[in-house]
This record gives sequence, C-alpha cells and structure tokens, in this order.
Amino acid sequence: MTDTTSPVSLPVPVATEQSGSQRQNRRLNRILCLDDFEPAARKRLPRPLFGYIAGASETNSSLADNRLAFSEYGFRPRVLTDVSRRSQVTELFGIEYASPFGIAPMGISALMAYRGDIVLASAAREANIPMIMSGSSLIPLEKISTVAPNSWFQAYLPGEPERINALLDRVAAAGFKTLVLTVDVATLPSRENNVRTGFSTPLRPSARLLWEGASHPSWLLGTFVKTIVRHGIPHFENSYATRGAPIVSRSLTRDFGKRDHLNWRHLEQIRQRWKGRLIVKGIMRVDDAAQAAATGVDGVIVSNHGGRQLDYTASPLRVLSGIVEAVGHSTVVMIDGGIRRGTDVMKALALGAKFVFIGRPFLYAAGIGGQTGVAKAIDLLSKEIHQDMALLGVNTLGEITPDLLIRI
Repeated sequence: MTDTTSPVSLPVPVATEQSGSQRQNRRLNRILCLDDFEPAARKRLPRPLFGYIAGASETNSSLADNRLAFSEYGFRPRVLTDVSRRSQVTELFGIEYASPFGIAPMGISALMAYRGDIVLASAAREANIPMIMSGSSLIPLEKISTVAPNSWFQAYLPGEPERINALLDRVAAAGFKTLVLTVDVATLPSRENNVRTGFSTPLRPSARLLWEGASHPSWLLGTFVKTIVRHGIPHFENSYATRGAPIVSRSLTRDFGKRDHLNWRHLEQIRQRWKGRLIVKGIMRVDDAAQAAATGVDGVIVSNHGGRQLDYTASPLRVLSGIVEAVGHSTVVMIDGGIRRGTDVMKALALGAKFVFIGRPFLYAAGIGGQTGVAKAIDLLSKEIHQDMALLGVNTLGEITPDLLIRI
C-alpha cells in the first residue's frame, strides 16, 4: 500500500526551529523518570488525545491494579557481590537486544506525535530494542518495515478467514518477521473516559474539538497541521489488507469486522499460514496459555491490554508465575502492564518473564519530544536497570530469581 498524497514542503523559519528545539530540551531536562512524561504530555496534547492514552475502561480498576501489584513485592538484595561486569543484554528468539524491554503496540501514535510510529520504531532501532507496531496505526506498515526492519507487527484480526489471510500476506510481503496477535478484543469495551474527554475514532469535527486544537498550538502546528500538509488526512492503514477510515470524519465509521467470531480454529489457521514468529498477546489464564502453546505459537504476552478492555481483569503480574510454570519450558512468556521503573522490570523477570513491554510512557515521550523524547525514555529505564542490578547484587538477568523477592 502506498501513500498517494504528494508530500508538500512546509517551510519553517530557522529561528522558530531553534526556539522549538530549545523548548523541547527544557521540557526533557525536567524529565527524571518515566512517570514524569505523563504530566508533560497532559500540557502539550489536546484533552481528547491525552485522555485516549491515559484512560482505560469503566472505573479504571484494572489500570490501577497494574501498578498496585508491583507495590506488593519487595526485594531481598545480595551484598558483597562484585557487580562490576553486570549486563542487561537479553537474547530473545535468537536475537540479542540491549535491554529486556520493548515498546508495546499503541494505536493512532501518529496523531500524538508527528509520524509517531516512525518516531517510536526509529528510537527502538537506535537503542536495539523491539518495537511492536499497532494494527490501529495511521502510517502504512510498509513504511515502518523500511525504517526499522526488525519491528514487530501487532494485528487485531476478525473471525473471517479471507481477511485474515489477506492481512497476513501483506504483513509478510512487507518483511515483518514477528506477528503479534491480540486476542482480548472480542468487542469494544465501555471506555467512558473517551466519551468524557471528547475522543472518538474517527474524530468528529466540532466546536469543542476545534477549540482543543487551537488551545494547544504546538501540537496543532507541529503534529496535526504538519501531517495534513505533508501527507494528507491520516487513515487507519493497517487494520486489514486495504486502507480503512480517515482519522477525522463526520459520518464514516471504522470497520472492526467480526472480532467476536475469532476462536482457536482461526489461531490454527494463522499458525499454518504465518511462517515467521507468532506471539499471542492478551493471555491471562494458564489453560489459555497451554492451548496457545499447543497450537505452536512461539510466545505469549501476559496482558490485560493496559486495563483498556474488561475492567477488573487482574494485573498480569498476579498470574505471571503460574503461566510461566505451565508453559515457560516450551514457549517464551512476556508481560506488559503497569511497568514504569527498572525495579518493576526486575520484579517481572524474577517472577519468570523473559521480556517486558511498556506502552504509555513511550507515547507520552514521543508526544513531547519526538524521537529524542523516546530515546530519553529508553535511556532512563536502561540506566535504572543497570543501577538496580548492582544494588540487587546480580551481574546477569538470569540471576534475577524468585528468591530475591518477598511479598509485602
């Protein structure tokens, strides 16, 4: 699929570029940890867009539990250990990554930051960590594969064999080697937060939406207007093999297909047709993990979708060790949800996760600082892990075992 809109140069005075760069540097200089990106993004992004990222479903109970679960574990550090040769390098599916974390898939990233998916993929490539491109993205997947060939692609697939095959063939033709199938989206949840902040997909033009853009001029000019001038109105490019709805429309609606029809037979179909690595995301039960493993998937991501689907779904951390015990010998077990600190990463690894993924903070970072912001977020977390490994008394990630944790 190609972008048929001819690029148009957008002249920006040098003084404006320098001023914008200086403002960005000042914003980033105040960022000390991943949590600091959120209030900074709240100021820069229009309320509907910030609300889309920050909110979850219904009462946000799952979102809250994602953080609460990490607070229930403490460490029992080792002392008098020579940790001068410690390393957080991780091997995953035969590939060596610089750190044990990657960027989770996040939809409509290109509305939060100019060319957002490219920003995230490029920062991940430079840092040598994986980035998972969302199927709800606004930039054609072929462009991401060109910029960052080792990116993963995440798909929301309907229970329709022909549409499944068509998208799989497109993703394979683009050169992606790893497919992530998200399986916890049988229907749209009740995201009341989106309604309250005025967010919808597509966005419906209104006086309120116009005011939100006008009252956030740096986002309006640096992201939205710049995108339209250079690339035209963004569309949902990758939900299926063909182009989807535009991101702004008064009357069009997105085609979500028959997601509520998707079942284990379709996973078998996907496994037979997809020749690359296959990951299933959204696993929260031991029996589901075992069935996925029996189907031949290469890995699972234990996830409650960042609290954005069924509210009161438990934190993935609470079910992680049971899933690892059941399938960790044959299938790579990963996790996302609520991870904000190096200590969170190490708690997940201690409970058996091979790798972790983080979403919201990286999208906030892209929103306020582009690729530079994402690079800073990656660097902050990497440095925390390096420091925390020393304080925990370990030299390798394999030494981070359950005996270093205690319930508190």
